[in-house]
Amino acid sequence: MARVYNFSAGPATLPIEVLKQAKEEMLDWGGSGMSIMEMSHRSKEYMSVYEKAESTLRDIMSIPERYKVLFLQGGASSQFAMVPMNLLRGRETADYIDTGTWSKKAIAEARRYCEVNIAASTSEAGYTTVPSQAGLQLNPDAGYVHYTPNETIGGVEFPYIPETGKVPLVADMSSVILSKPVDVEKYGLIYAGAQKNIGPAGLTVVIVNEELMGHPMDITPTMFNYKVQADSGSMYNTPPTFSLYFAGLVFEWIKNRGGLEVIDEINRRKAAKLYQAIDASGFYSNPVDIPCRSLMNVPFILANPELDSLFLDEAKESGMVALKGHRSVGGMRASIYNAMPEDGVDALVKFMADFEKNNS
Repeated sequence: MARVYNFSAGPATLPIEVLKQAKEEMLDWGGSGMSIMEMSHRSKEYMSVYEKAESTLRDIMSIPERYKVLFLQGGASSQFAMVPMNLLRGRETADYIDTGTWSKKAIAEARRYCEVNIAASTSEAGYTTVPSQAGLQLNPDAGYVHYTPNETIGGVEFPYIPETGKVPLVADMSSVILSKPVDVEKYGLIYAGAQKNIGPAGLTVVIVNEELMGHPMDITPTMFNYKVQADSGSMYNTPPTFSLYFAGLVFEWIKNRGGLEVIDEINRRKAAKLYQAIDASGFYSNPVDIPCRSLMNVPFILANPELDSLFLDEAKESGMVALKGHRSVGGMRASIYNAMPEDGVDALVKFMADFEKNNS
């Protein structure tokens, strides 16, 4: 069976070149006579995989030495608790910017550990935009400022990095990490689940300024202590070895394509094609303010929602899957992460035009 174009928001499509390499190495990695999944995580062979993955990620993201790179488990959702446990550092409040579903989940968890100041919220606008820098009501005594640069469900992306002064900025980059260059030094901490632009589910990447570690809340479990994880090289317990191995291959794939500058160009071109097709049509629409449209997750609505099921069925017959919008917002959503080839976006645009012609 031919591979489909998978527009899933996550777990998402993976680079075909990396999948093929993993297949070739599945039974015998590097002449070891065993699969990468069978190796001791403390063996010399596996440590070389780990070290190369970290080194390549540091290279492509230009991560300064004073930032620790942690490869953890528990998904980005575990970071909703780990961030306040580690970054409050004796303070009683934290600032959160509310721009959608994932922001709300982070806020709800943080309220278990501190007072949360909502620096800004776009709920009244239906989460179709982001607040301006001038609209942020920040507390200079907060332990940190948390935001979600890209809301996967709503398809809303910040076109700027919030300025927070001396208060550390924390970002849930799960759906935008590695999609474009990022100035790591503007952040105190970055975290991301792997299952969108990094690799298979099961791995969580945390990039944290070492100055922020070492002062966790007393109730912090050992496994949730960033310093413990950093001091043990992310191996306080057995790490998700296969997911980390695969992530390392993806990091190499990005590097070999020319790095994040090239990836960014491709992603912007893909998104422009899809948004142009939507905006040129009276049949489809996108509810998000144009400056705040996501480059990774493109929601769109059919003028006649009674055609939604037919659209999805015919798209599947044409080799395009996972286009159904999240249940909380409905409609359609095309997630076009790094591994989605430009041909996939071209195929979707053509299908959308044909569907409109046949059903208008």
